[in-house]
Amino acid sequence: MVTPFDGDLRVDEAAAARLAHHLVEHGSDGLVIAGTTGEASTLRDEEQAALVRLAVREVGGGRATVVAGTGTNDTAHSVHLTRLCADAGADAALVVTPYYNRPPREGIVAHIAAIAEVGLPVILYNIPSRSALNMSPDLIAELAGIPGVVGLKQANPDLGELAAVAETPLALYAGNDDMLLAVMELGGAGVISVSSHLVGEEMAAIAEDARRGDLDEARRRDAGLAELYAGLFVTTSPILIKAALEMVGLIPSARLRLPLVEATPVQRDILRTVLERRGILSRA
Repeated sequence: MVTPFDGDLRVDEAAAARLAHHLVEHGSDGLVIAGTTGEASTLRDEEQAALVRLAVREVGGGRATVVAGTGTNDTAHSVHLTRLCADAGADAALVVTPYYNRPPREGIVAHIAAIAEVGLPVILYNIPSRSALNMSPDLIAELAGIPGVVGLKQANPDLGELAAVAETPLALYAGNDDMLLAVMELGGAGVISVSSHLVGEEMAAIAEDARRGDLDEARRRDAGLAELYAGLFVTTSPILIKAALEMVGLIPSARLRLPLVEATPVQRDILRTVLERRGILSRA
């Protein structure tokens, strides 16, 4: 879920509450709070915990799963964040591969093990384009043996590696929207998504079609969303999903905290064309 900010770049909790309800009412069976799309890197710890409490209050209690993004490149900080979010009521933690400092394999294992000791179920997050490290399938299989590690958000589009990690006991989630179909064809659990802010019901239908074995229909639906998937990533996410949500009136402001900046006029024009073709602006 994106993190809405007001004109002073404070977290807009009223907008966040409305957006949480919108997502759950339109296909999402869970929310990730303070992940990449939620601009976790510029949120303070207390802001993150407050957002988790808000999501639990608004849509938790069995209605939707609330997952907190608690991974950083500092193990002690990640453990602290995981404890804060566990106390705030999160159901699980999404833990990205430690970025920038490029730890060796042993360091990654120790990092995940320390976070898992908090007691909150852990979903691994493999996104080499942002972390500068790819967790190989054999490393992921090793991490799956750590008590409390239950899932994987795989944002490496290599289909060979995707098939390999599908063999682990972890619940497998697509980390990129355009990987949803491939993950479902491998028997995966679903997608942790950006586009679902706008087309959640359609994406849920793709997953359901695949689960019941109607892959032709799943492929047809997925092909119809390809332009939107690409259009939301013309520049760094979540810049364009915030612009889209502002365009359709789901959040009052597309503002982001630096070093991220709002979409340029050209980018907004490209996005508007995509949204119009999909009929998304006409729903607003």
